Amino acid sequence: MLLFTIGEAWVNQLADDASRGRVIAIYATNFTLFQMSGPVLVSQIAGLTHWRFLLCGVIFLLALPMLATIRATPHASNDEHAAHGSWRRVLPQMPALVIGTGFFALFDTIALSLLPLFAMSHGITSEVAVLFASALLLGDTTMQFPIGWLADRLGRERVHIGCGVVVVALLPFLPWAVKSPWLCWPLLYVLGAAAGAIYTLSLVACGERFRGVALVSASSLVGASWSAASFGGPLVAGALMKRVGDNAMVGVLLAAALAFLVAVWWEKRRGFTAMAG
Repeated sequence: MLLFTIGEAWVNQLADDASRGRVIAIYATNFTLFQMSGPVLVSQIAGLTHWRFLLCGVIFLLALPMLATIRATPHASNDEHAAHGSWRRVLPQMPALVIGTGFFALFDTIALSLLPLFAMSHGITSEVAVLFASALLLGDTTMQFPIGWLADRLGRERVHIGCGVVVVALLPFLPWAVKSPWLCWPLLYVLGAAAGAIYTLSLVACGERFRGVALVSASSLVGASWSAASFGGPLVAGALMKRVGDNAMVGVLLAAALAFLVAVWWEKRRGFTAMAG
């Protein structure tokens, strides 16, 4: 989590406002791409009992030459906001960003853990059901840069809200579309793209609003939100699926996406749509 927090703060500091959407989108694309690669790697090295942990450590070391190529360093900020970087001051100014991150962490972990069970409960074979998560992650991986480019052109806030609206509009159709291949796969792809963009653009907003120490605090809150949602979300969704029915999974995701839109509305009323001061 320390690598996660510092990495996101560093990427945000190095990006400028004109290209921040595209830069963060590249980061998010790589994040998801390697997340997809992880299970494949596990399957390939599972038999290497005495070497697998060493191989994973070497993969971390491979990042060092890439880090060494970054010659520019973030400029220290002397503005008032950067001087007050306590999470207690930062958190009230980024509720939509924290909730947006939590939503995508929930979406991501549910896609990997419970979505195949949801599909099988609707009569989909296990071989096809496991591909549902792949369709979501494919949309997430391939569409972050185009959406980041769109955010740089049209404005981050407008695209951010649009992605939330797309998720809320499409999620209720998932139980109905799951048995129609011509409808299900495009639906999963678009959902993955829009849900992933909520996280990507939350990171972009952190860079727009905060600088210096405050940005590190904001990144740590984003990381904490990710961890909490990843841990607690599937437990809640799984319990509701067992008690209420498998469609409860969609209800949990829909509630989280609606919470994000409500938080965005609250932020707009409070004026936290540009750099907070």
